[in-house]
This record gives sequence, C-alpha cells and structure tokens, in this order.
Amino acid sequence: MPENDLIGGLVLIAYYVIVGLPMLLLKAFDKLSFEVARKMYHFAITLSIFPLLKAFSSWQSAVLAAILFIVIVYPILLLIENSGFYKRIAVERKTGEFKSSLIIAQLMIASLIFVFWGVLGVEWQYIAVVAIMAWGFGDAAAALVGKSFGRNRIRHPRIKGTKTVEGALAMFVVAGLAIFLTLLIYAGQPWYVSILIAVLVAPISAVIELFSNHGLDTVTVPITVAFSVLGLTSILSLVGVGV
Repeated sequence: MPENDLIGGLVLIAYYVIVGLPMLLLKAFDKLSFEVARKMYHFAITLSIFPLLKAFSSWQSAVLAAILFIVIVYPILLLIENSGFYKRIAVERKTGEFKSSLIIAQLMIASLIFVFWGVLGVEWQYIAVVAIMAWGFGDAAAALVGKSFGRNRIRHPRIKGTKTVEGALAMFVVAGLAIFLTLLIYAGQPWYVSILIAVLVAPISAVIELFSNHGLDTVTVPITVAFSVLGLTSILSLVGVGV
C-alpha cells in the first residue's frame, strides 16, 4: 500500500475519533435523545465520504478502507453488545439494527465509490458525494421533522410505520438543498444546472424514501439520486449545458 494511503487510513481513523467518539460519549452519558443520537451517527457516516475520496490515492484503497471499517468495528460491537455501555450508545428499534445499519451504510458508500470512481473514472466521483449528501441530510430532516412536527400521516399499503407529509416535505427541501449545494460548490456546476438537477431529483428522492421500508432507504435513496444525477448531467452535457 502506498505511503499516502497509509496516511489516508490515519486521516480516516482521526476523523472517526474526532467526530464519532464525542457522539458515542454524549449518548453514553444520556446527553442526547434517541432520535438526535441516531441522526448524529448518521451524519458521521455521511461525512466520511470526504476523507474516503480525498485522503486515498485510488478507488481500491478507498473501498478497502470502507470495508476494513466494518471488519474492525463490527466484531467489537458483537463483543460488547451485552454490556451496559453498548445498550447506552446503541440506537436501535429492534435487536441488531445498530450493527446491520452500520454494515449497510458502509457497503453502500463503498459501492458508490466503486461505480463513480472505479468504473466511470475520477471525474464522476462527485456523483457519489451528491448521492450521500442527499441521503444523509434529507433522511435526517425527514425523521427529525416528522417526529417533532408531523401531524398529517401518509397512509398507503406499501408505506410501513408512521410517515408524515411534514417529514416528506422536509426530505424534499433538504435533499434538494444538499444536491444543489454539492453540485454548485463541490462539483463546480453552474448555478442554473445545479438548481435544475436539484428540482428534478429531490422529489424523486422524497418518494423513494417514503416507500423504502425497514431501513432500505440507506440503499435506495443514494442509488436513485446517483443514477438520476448521472442521467441528467449526461443529457445536459450532450446538449452543451454544464461543465
């Protein structure tokens, strides 16, 4: 492994220590509510896309780092899952959800890096960032707003649990902002292209989140956003719009 990839590994470890450890300690000492802690963990995973893309020299190293995180952390969680500390830091509505969510999120990030860096090339890796930002911030907004302010429940045979109009609107608005800002700032797309793509993709992400049950939105939302953005930017590029 190249020396800069070893440094990248240290950067990733430092990221999780600096960002993740305080969250665990706050939850352990009952300073965070269940839902707030759940979404703060969510943000820690979301923002890990940046050290994975920027600190490693190749997509292979970045994917390996994401998978090694699972290999290292999952056995530790298994060892301590009967301890009082684990019960205080775990945010799960059913047994095993905390650990399985961790695995699914890391594999999803690794898959996006593989496709939008490894397969398509480094110039497309920004799509992985757009997808993760839309999912990470949009889903968090949907949950927090829905739990706190949701009054109008959405009833449909394929929607499980309590999902509300307010939560869906929060997903739409925040995912749209995340897509717009990521395209504008990170990808360097013109503002009008960023707005157009955000307006078209955000409602799709909100609908997909609504109909994704049992935590599957961790997979369905990023994948849907990623390939929607890929399709739209490809079409716009063909007609000479965008960068």
